[in-house]
Amino acid sequence: MDIRHVIEHEIPFDHFLGLVVEEIRPGYARLRMPFRPEFIGDPRRPALHGGLISMLVDTCGGSAVWAACSVRDRVATIDMRVDYLRPADPADLIAVGEVRLLGNRVGNATVQIFSAANPEVVIAEGRGVYNIRKAGAKAPDVVHAKTQTPTHEEAP
Repeated sequence: MDIRHVIEHEIPFDHFLGLVVEEIRPGYARLRMPFRPEFIGDPRRPALHGGLISMLVDTCGGSAVWAACSVRDRVATIDMRVDYLRPADPADLIAVGEVRLLGNRVGNATVQIFSAANPEVVIAEGRGVYNIRKAGAKAPDVVHAKTQTPTHEEAP
C-alpha cells in the first residue's frame, strides 16, 4: 500500500478536491491543491475560502506524521491552529508540512501554505497535533454509562 496513492485516490475528500502529493517522505509532506473557481470564498477580491487553507494545514500535517509511521497506522487530528497571514489568490495552493515531534501515540507537525504562483509569500501557517494508532493496536475501551429505562411500574 502506497501512502501517495491512498491520499490521492482512496481518501474520498482528498480525491474530490484533487489533492496531489508532490513529495512525501518520513516526517515531510508537500501537497498541491489545484485551483477551481468553486474554491473562491470572496469574489470581490477574489480570494480562496479560508476553509480550504485549514483543510490543507490539517491534511498536510497529518500526512507528514503518517509518512513517519507505517501506512497501515491510523492518524487522527487531536488539535489544530491556523494563522491566516494574507488572502489566498485564485491559484493552486501548496502546503509543506514537517514533523516537529513524534512519539508512540502523538505526533506534532507545522505547515506553511503558499500560492504556487507566488511561492515566496506565505499565506498561512499552522500546527497540528495528531493521535497515532499503530496497526494492529486495539481501539481504546469505551466506557458506556449504564442507562436504565424506568419500567412501567417505576414510571411516575
